[in-house]
Amino acid sequence: MDLSQLQFDWRLTAFVIFCVISFIQLLYYWGFFSRLAFFREKPKVINQQHPVSVVICARDEAGNLARNLPGVLFQKYPSTHEILVVNHNSQDDTRYLLEEFRKTFKGLEIVNLEQEAKGIPGKKYPLSMGIREANHEVLLLTDADCVPASEHWLFKMQDAYEPGVDIVLGYGAYHKRPGLLNRLIRFETFHTAQQYLSYALAGMPYMGVGRNLSYKRELFLKNKGFSSINHLPGGDDDLFINKVATASNVKVVLDPEAFTLSEAEKTFGNWYRQKTRHYTTGKYYRPIFRFLLGLYTLSQFLYYPLFLLSLLVYNWQLTLAVFGLRFISQALINYHSMNKLGEKDLWAWWWLYDIWMFFYYCIFATALWKKPRQNWT
Repeated sequence: MDLSQLQFDWRLTAFVIFCVISFIQLLYYWGFFSRLAFFREKPKVINQQHPVSVVICARDEAGNLARNLPGVLFQKYPSTHEILVVNHNSQDDTRYLLEEFRKTFKGLEIVNLEQEAKGIPGKKYPLSMGIREANHEVLLLTDADCVPASEHWLFKMQDAYEPGVDIVLGYGAYHKRPGLLNRLIRFETFHTAQQYLSYALAGMPYMGVGRNLSYKRELFLKNKGFSSINHLPGGDDDLFINKVATASNVKVVLDPEAFTLSEAEKTFGNWYRQKTRHYTTGKYYRPIFRFLLGLYTLSQFLYYPLFLLSLLVYNWQLTLAVFGLRFISQALINYHSMNKLGEKDLWAWWWLYDIWMFFYYCIFATALWKKPRQNWT
């Protein structure tokens, strides 16, 4: 075999691998992400109003509580409910602020914790105490730096419960602010939600986010709470859901009035620290999800380098044809998904953010083996 034949085989191999990677991407987009893009909620004949306990953990969050807690307290929900804030050893004015709120809002309950739980890093200890102090079976969780997108958040989230449903997943978005970093953070948040919400709609739920998450108190107690992950700083939302979610006990709420909003980080350094802390839990997911999420990430990471290589060394018409198939599919599904999640302003530049994800994976790859910080703030 001469040298020119070997060169041809190498170029063909590069193109074949590019086609395989593109096919894997198409499988994810049409097999999973299309479920979110084209989801249609079935109209309910009867709306329900369960007794609800909203649980918020706070540590030195006086500023955030002053801004966001009124949005939780002013929910339009005539049925029985309580807002329970767990003040975990705060050194600022959190305790006094909560006492002032309670003078006006009788439905506000305060749990003051003045000690640390040895061997239980993160916020699992205060969250566990809040859940055990809660008076109602339906728990609705959010964070001190989050505010409901509407006064109907509580109603919309609890209304998803029906026989057999133990977990309700919501979307935790970020406020739209000027600047590139805000758009990058919001796109990454959308991209993550596109995955876990689509998987849940496909009957394969694997995580939720603590900014907007609901589950039954009985489910928490029956599974001994966070006992199996108490040694980890994170995981109070994604690892717990990964453990207890099934194909039939999870419901997804995509009503914009059921979203929560929080402020995105203002500097890249702060965002980097936040994301590396979050990514340290992925290695503890069930094997099937580690495989599926890992395969998707790998295919997305390799896609653009292989596209450029095939474009340069092989038939550019065939390469562009394969690229166009994935591009059109992605554009269509992202358009509908972004509309669903209130991020439609990102769609015009989705392709640029998609290219950015290659560099994102390079930057945050160290989180896979980096030792997590022990605090949760």
